[in-house]
Amino acid sequence: MAKLEFNEQEIKDVIDKVVERTFNMDFPWDWPGGVAFYGVTEAYEVTGNKKYMEQLKGWIDEELEDGLPPLTVNASSIGHILLSLYKYTEDEKYLDIATQMAEFLLNDAERFDDDVLQHTVNGTKYNFPEQAWVDTMFMAGYFLLRIGKLLDREDFFEFGLKQYHGHEKFLQDDDTDLYYHGWDNIAGNNMSSVFWGRGNSWATITMARALELVEVQHPSYMAIDGSLRDQQSALVRLQLESGLWPTVLTDPESYEELSGSCGIAASLLVRGKLYNKYIQSSITGILNNIKEDGSVMNVSAGTAVMNDTQGYREVPAKRVQGWGQGLALVFLASLLKHRNI
Repeated sequence: MAKLEFNEQEIKDVIDKVVERTFNMDFPWDWPGGVAFYGVTEAYEVTGNKKYMEQLKGWIDEELEDGLPPLTVNASSIGHILLSLYKYTEDEKYLDIATQMAEFLLNDAERFDDDVLQHTVNGTKYNFPEQAWVDTMFMAGYFLLRIGKLLDREDFFEFGLKQYHGHEKFLQDDDTDLYYHGWDNIAGNNMSSVFWGRGNSWATITMARALELVEVQHPSYMAIDGSLRDQQSALVRLQLESGLWPTVLTDPESYEELSGSCGIAASLLVRGKLYNKYIQSSITGILNNIKEDGSVMNVSAGTAVMNDTQGYREVPAKRVQGWGQGLALVFLASLLKHRNI
């Protein structure tokens, strides 16, 4: 299998532009900023550029001037940034707040079945009773693994693993190995039963990251690895000639979507050289959709579980989005990390 070919300095330059563009956006304490700034922390890890973390510290500190905002499952993604800031500054206040968020998920967040977290978002008008959305695997599940590992809190860690296994149970299709967007436990179905591109990227990048934290002797390791292996095998066969993936994975006529493509491509790097030809194609496709000012384009807007495939096809992809910036940074940083390894 051919080695990946890319210009490391070019990737670093693009990372810097994407980070700068991201900090020129405005985010509340919620998942768009959580994903965007998680990407920034990944960029810092591979570049060592302290400016990135100082800017993040400024944003977090300003947000916390009014106290900890209301907690939801999706907003738990901010916990990723708090953990990285604690590692960077060694200031216990960031870890204390992250712990509060994890305690909320463990003890107070709504759940169903065997402790599967119900999808919750900021805003009282949005309510999804007994619904599991694939987003939760990244927003809450992965965060719980990270903080559980850091604090040696088995309760956090095992509850995080429950999110992986519960979402696999309800969302991974046995025939295609792809992940559905959502599950309605009351109706007992996957609603529109669409294999959404970014949804599958939430699952695949989260499982890839979990394998870095779960010991191979833990029974969950093989469960997660098996789910990821089968999903990735299906995903690479759905890649378009551009190196990207469509917003509806089983509908190649639906538009090419960047955030999902970045998450999927980043996850493939955990398999060593096995998927190099697909990753190589993705490098070109992704870079072609990042503007000179660092704007990541062709990213679908925030997406509920739509009523049908046509609903996903009509989700606009005109605006620059935080999750697009963040997942692009995850992919670009993963390329450099892969080369460093």
